[in-house]
Amino acid sequence: MKPAAAAHKPLPDPTGTAAAGDEGSDDAATSVVSMYVKQQKIYARAVSGWFAGWRWAMVWATQLVFYGLPWLEWNGRQSVLFDLGARRFYIFGMVLYPQDFIYLTALLIISAYSLFLFTAVAGRLWCGFACPQTVYSEIFMWVERKIQGDRSARMRRDAAPWSLDKAWRAAAKQTVWIVIALWTGFTFVGYFTPIKSLAGLVSQFALGPWELFWVLFYGLATYGNAGFLREQVCKYMCPYARFQSVMFDKDTLIVSYDAERGEPRGSRSRKADPKSLGKGDCIDCKLCVQVCPTGIDIRKGLQYECIGCTACIDVCNGVMEKMSYPRGLIRYATQNGLARHLSRAQVLKRVLRPRVLVYTTILVVLVAALLTSMALRSPFRVDVVRDRGALAQLVDDGQIENVYRLQVMNATESPHRYDVKVRGLPGIVLDKPVSIELMPAEARWVTVAVRIPPQSAADVGPGAHAIEFDIELLPTIPGSSVARSLEKSTFVVPR
Repeated sequence: MKPAAAAHKPLPDPTGTAAAGDEGSDDAATSVVSMYVKQQKIYARAVSGWFAGWRWAMVWATQLVFYGLPWLEWNGRQSVLFDLGARRFYIFGMVLYPQDFIYLTALLIISAYSLFLFTAVAGRLWCGFACPQTVYSEIFMWVERKIQGDRSARMRRDAAPWSLDKAWRAAAKQTVWIVIALWTGFTFVGYFTPIKSLAGLVSQFALGPWELFWVLFYGLATYGNAGFLREQVCKYMCPYARFQSVMFDKDTLIVSYDAERGEPRGSRSRKADPKSLGKGDCIDCKLCVQVCPTGIDIRKGLQYECIGCTACIDVCNGVMEKMSYPRGLIRYATQNGLARHLSRAQVLKRVLRPRVLVYTTILVVLVAALLTSMALRSPFRVDVVRDRGALAQLVDDGQIENVYRLQVMNATESPHRYDVKVRGLPGIVLDKPVSIELMPAEARWVTVAVRIPPQSAADVGPGAHAIEFDIELLPTIPGSSVARSLEKSTFVVPR
């Protein structure tokens, strides 16, 4: 049996720098291993190419939509406005109420299935081209490059002591970042408060507490995430990077390095024949690492940090062209395609596998169901609430009366008139005719009294009995179609 002292072996020195004078001592053999590695700042290099062009096209498309929509007018109002105070949600010609929450649910489900489909087909397309984190990081890095220079210039300035040139460039960059971030926060709030009114409040320094809070909060989030955190959000904060592997398989198109063609890597002159040197096509220039926004080496294979931005493809293709080698050393490929040397046609054929077909079918069905539901959506909504203060009471001639409150909501941007009727029990009537006139997108509560004669009460007996309110939208044009809503409720006959 080993002695107790021998059971605990000292940890090896990870740096190999134990003091020479302490050799052989117990204290020298024991060292502290740090579990934290300081994060190295990533200086992403600018890149141009086919994929970079598509990435900037998505930046322009998403930001034109985001920044532009609140300023568009539709029927004399803001085209897209989520008016939480009035509980109205305007999306171009549609007027939605909180009762239409089902459409938001359907939209979120469709978005989720779209993400599953795109990921199963071509990996992290969303992350690399359309995710707000990627889009704003791209914008902020463009500002950084324009003011402080490209990768090597920024590295030199950061390593150099402070000077007037370094100070004004840093201040200018931060100022532009803050302006972009605040404008982004202002636009975000402009989807909930009419943006023209919001602009007037900003110019008068009269923002309300909630508007001010959300402008600053969203602006700070944009400034921090795109200006400083950047790849940290993708690597450590975003849950998508963690569960994406569930949606990947060996026939998913991913950004891949062709190791069989590229290895062994090594530098050489442009005129040298790599085969005669016993080398692959990779010249080990490390440009693929320098352009990566998350700082990974794609040559090490698939990694969860890879956001599929394809910057490494563009820069590697440029190097291959200069070396007069075929393009595609780094390219969109599948693991099966690389292992089995499949042609492009064979790879694309295998992409259409059962998982993709199932996702596509479900997505088509959901989109069709949503569009059909919205096309057949009623131009008005009705909620019926019983008056809890008096369930039933006797009135003139022994009639029994129940009182209800009807909320009628005009879901169009035209004035309309509605007639209310009731049915379901013998002799049931309204105590007086009810006609409701509503202005565009107006909602109103109306109190109605429903009565039945004594004989009907005796026939049906005491208790709660089902009735139905028939609310009819009267046509504004003779001969036009009429919409109606049938809302169920109960009529109480006392004992």
